[in-house]
Amino acid sequence: MVPTKEEFFSALEFRHGRENQRKFAEATVAICGLGGLGSNIAICLARAGIGKLILIDFDVVDVSNLHRQQYKASQVGMYKTEALKENLLEINPYITIESRTVRMTEDNTVKLVSEADIVCEAFDKAECKAMVVNAVLTDIKDKIIVSGSGMAGFSSANTIVTKKLSNRFYMCGDGVSDVNDGIGLIASRVMVCAAHEAHIVLRLLMGEQTP
Repeated sequence: MVPTKEEFFSALEFRHGRENQRKFAEATVAICGLGGLGSNIAICLARAGIGKLILIDFDVVDVSNLHRQQYKASQVGMYKTEALKENLLEINPYITIESRTVRMTEDNTVKLVSEADIVCEAFDKAECKAMVVNAVLTDIKDKIIVSGSGMAGFSSANTIVTKKLSNRFYMCGDGVSDVNDGIGLIASRVMVCAAHEAHIVLRLLMGEQTP
């Protein structure tokens, strides 16, 4: 039986506190890239009762994604935006989700994330990460961006941390490991980094500024 909206949010208020839950429910968060980082960030934020998620990705689910990304075997071939929306609504049927199936570029990044209170960067490629971070910090003066850097391999998950680089820029990861160095992306370590991103988003929405 699906809980009513009142039941659902009463349970969240019991865990998070009424004022915190109000802030979460009123927030809009954009997630740029819906792979291992982004899909796991989205799951965390949907469970926390974030009011609106903007999901941005142009890719489709591939069998090679299933070991670390929040998709099902039955969703292979679907656009990630639609597959993830489907999964999130099973978890939280009362969340608002806006799917934007498009490749982010220097020309469209600002428009795609302009509605969000906080932007989560969750791309694999360094140049894509830099593009989104630079666009937000340079062209959208009132937005906070949370980014990920370094989560590959089997090294200790304890080396993944959240760092405050400025009042508007937070970085999560170990800052060192890179899949391009030939070390793979493992679900457990990627999920730790995604949890760091999601957690600092919640803390920022609560008004906390420290990691």
